[in-house]
Amino acid sequence: MFLGEYQHSIDDKGRIIIPAKFREALGTDFIVTRGLDNCLFVYPRSEWNAFEQKLKQLPLMKSDARSFTRFFFSGASECEWDKQGRVTLPGHLREYAKLEKECVVIGVSNRVEIWDKSTWDAYKEQSEESFAEIAEKLVDFDLPF
Repeated sequence: MFLGEYQHSIDDKGRIIIPAKFREALGTDFIVTRGLDNCLFVYPRSEWNAFEQKLKQLPLMKSDARSFTRFFFSGASECEWDKQGRVTLPGHLREYAKLEKECVVIGVSNRVEIWDKSTWDAYKEQSEESFAEIAEKLVDFDLPF
């Protein structure tokens, strides 16, 4: 399980250090793709395979299903660590998430997310303001609040 929030920088070559405990759980090769809310999703190979199987079950004849599947697969890249524990993020993914210098790496259960710091700060502030309302909408999911 991935937990926590960490501040990191991305260098001029598009490399970012991922926290050591995340690296261990991600394994030697993993998948980075466009995420929702203008961040990047980083999946261990096993989680990506499970996600892929779910996407394959979406009905091909539905436009939304095709669009959703294209969004994730067209942006996906297989990645691995360099000797310093960094990953080089492809340019198209850095551009999508507006990653330039200051980044936030967060753990979200089965995946890691990489955010531009200012985008994360704005998202977090907006979410904190409406957290109680969001929780109220999710009450039907039998969460232990």
